Amino acid sequence: MGKFKKKETGIEGLYVIEPTVFEDNRGFFMETYNKKDFEEIGINTEFVQDNQSKSIKGVLRGLHFQKEYPQAKLVRVIKGEVYDVAVDLRKDSKTYGKYYGVTLTEKNRLQFFIPRGFAHGFLVLSEEAEFTYKCDDLYHANDEGGIIWNDKKVNIEWPLEKVGGISNIIQSEKDKKWTNINEI
Repeated sequence: MGKFKKKETGIEGLYVIEPTVFEDNRGFFMETYNKKDFEEIGINTEFVQDNQSKSIKGVLRGLHFQKEYPQAKLVRVIKGEVYDVAVDLRKDSKTYGKYYGVTLTEKNRLQFFIPRGFAHGFLVLSEEAEFTYKCDDLYHANDEGGIIWNDKKVNIEWPLEKVGGISNIIQSEKDKKWTNINEI
């Protein structure tokens, strides 16, 4: 049996991944990715790039997607806590426009597998968070698109009370200018 459990989200191809953690009085050990074990749970993705970011409480990154060069991602938090969201943008999907959100923390060690065709973003809930993710295609700066974080049609229930309310949301200028899902 493999070292990963796959939890369904109600959106095809989008999964929460629970790794097996070996913990004792010295600390812990876990694999965060193993190609063979991921194939056993039905995730056959070849990752080509790893990224890491650090953000402070109230930072909301996203909702980002690549237009012509979509990326599948395997995301996790190595320090702190975030609320992570993926929005289905696959036009032929029965869950188009639907989202799924999951709290990822350094303590729960959960991972989120986001297939190609989704917008992705997260809100930092802890004082700071370090976020890492694998991608199955290289980043193309001129190919980026986005959806505004508070799009009424998608209607994401962000846990804003954990960051002190909407006035404390911190975004890049680029992320403030994204449009709604109907305009992409």
